[in-house]
Amino acid sequence: MKRWLALVLLLPMGGCGYNRIQSLDEAASSAQGQIEVQLQRRADLIPNLVNTVKGYAQHEEQVFIQVAQARSGLVNAIQSHDAEQMANANAQLTNTLGRLMVSVEAYPQLKADQSFIRLQDELTGTENRIAVSRNDYNQAVNAYNAYIRQFPAVLTAKVTGAKPRKYFTASANAQQGPPTVDFSNPPATSAPSTAPPATNPPKAP
Repeated sequence: MKRWLALVLLLPMGGCGYNRIQSLDEAASSAQGQIEVQLQRRADLIPNLVNTVKGYAQHEEQVFIQVAQARSGLVNAIQSHDAEQMANANAQLTNTLGRLMVSVEAYPQLKADQSFIRLQDELTGTENRIAVSRNDYNQAVNAYNAYIRQFPAVLTAKVTGAKPRKYFTASANAQQGPPTVDFSNPPATSAPSTAPPATNPPKAP
């Protein structure tokens, strides 16, 4: 009751920004919804990609397990509706897909497979849409967070419980990329010794 009474007392001060706070918050929620749609589409494409790769690279089971775990983590993060969790889970999936693509380099026939090429194109398109949605969301969050720090909106935010929103930004650990593997260079081998073979010293007479 006291909180709402305080809000009523604040209303004469130019509306206290209540409607503006709601509008900015709704814009951020809508932008987050677009991110979730694209993340879910990315997650939906992964099983088909893995099955296509398995047809040529049956021995990459460890990588397949990592991709499946990362996909599951992304799906769970989407269901949490937490922007930071989604960003970290998406970065983890990107890393494991990078490992999968490293494995693909060893299978030229797979790289030429039309289904694989199509799935790659779809994933690339989805990743581009995620990037656009992420920028739109972060801009909306920035506008919202900045506004609720201003006076008198900061008072209204405190009374109504409006909290700052999280950005869609992955942590440094989640952004660590996959190891670089260069298949063009064979592993180094130890150079043969150029020293003359050892001989036994002559025996004393």
